[in-house]
Amino acid sequence: MPHSLCVLGGTGFIGSALAARLAADGHDIKLLSRYPARHRELTVLPTLRLVRADVHDPEVLKGEFRDRDVVINLVGILNERGFGGHGFRHVHAELTEKVVAACRSIGVRRYLHMSALNADATRGPSHYLRSKGQGEDLVRSGCADGPAFVIFRPSVVFGPGDSLLNRFAGLLRRMPGVFPLACAEARFAPVYVGDVVEAFARCLDNPDIAGLSLELCGPEVVTLEHIVRLAAQASGVRRLILPLPRPLARLQAAIMDFVPGKPFSTDNYRSATVDSVCTQNGLARLGIVPRSLRAMLRQSVPLRAGARS
Repeated sequence: MPHSLCVLGGTGFIGSALAARLAADGHDIKLLSRYPARHRELTVLPTLRLVRADVHDPEVLKGEFRDRDVVINLVGILNERGFGGHGFRHVHAELTEKVVAACRSIGVRRYLHMSALNADATRGPSHYLRSKGQGEDLVRSGCADGPAFVIFRPSVVFGPGDSLLNRFAGLLRRMPGVFPLACAEARFAPVYVGDVVEAFARCLDNPDIAGLSLELCGPEVVTLEHIVRLAAQASGVRRLILPLPRPLARLQAAIMDFVPGKPFSTDNYRSATVDSVCTQNGLARLGIVPRSLRAMLRQSVPLRAGARS
């Protein structure tokens, strides 16, 4: 049955894939963006409408949610401009509180919320994970009397255009000879973007999963070093991967805090100190068989022209 959806954060890596899937299923999609002209490629989706909106304005949210029965919030950042955590709280907690309040005020039937594995408002080792945990707490308390909600807690997500394999592939190409790698021993269960998208699609109206937090993981647990080696293999470059001891990894993060764009940061380092693996994989509960990193590698990282894998 087609739904009327409003999606926040739908122009990013996961959001674009989700929008394509939902449009293919015939759902009526309103996608909010501060700069819709930058994402005209999404306008080819026949049932999707890009709407210019400030999602941090509570009155704007109420107006845009008024004719929708499902709201999906994918908004998130991996780093902030400053260092004190305010940027993370602004996006992951303060915005979530506004979105939930607007859903409750308008009478939205269902709310789907993107979080992260290890999100914990009190014990999270990084601003990122603590703010994600604050967002989850706000969803649970704010939706106690509706709307029905589902929280998604993925490990790192990979796929075409991701910021995992493709980011490392780009860094490897620019770094001649030796590639120093911080947090090489950090463990993840990378989950394919198509499986994450499928999970969202199956939760639009499933009454059995309302009020749950679903961990989403791929079928294998790997270290960051393994992920980087696969990125090198897929992109056809040969580099010596040099794992850094923790003191040097912390130093690298501290230096990168001041590099424009923060490709790596102290907060990223702190997030990587806890394993991003599932205790119970929500994909199985939804009847989804997750695809492995190696199986989807070629579709995720384009081989550079003239390179050999």
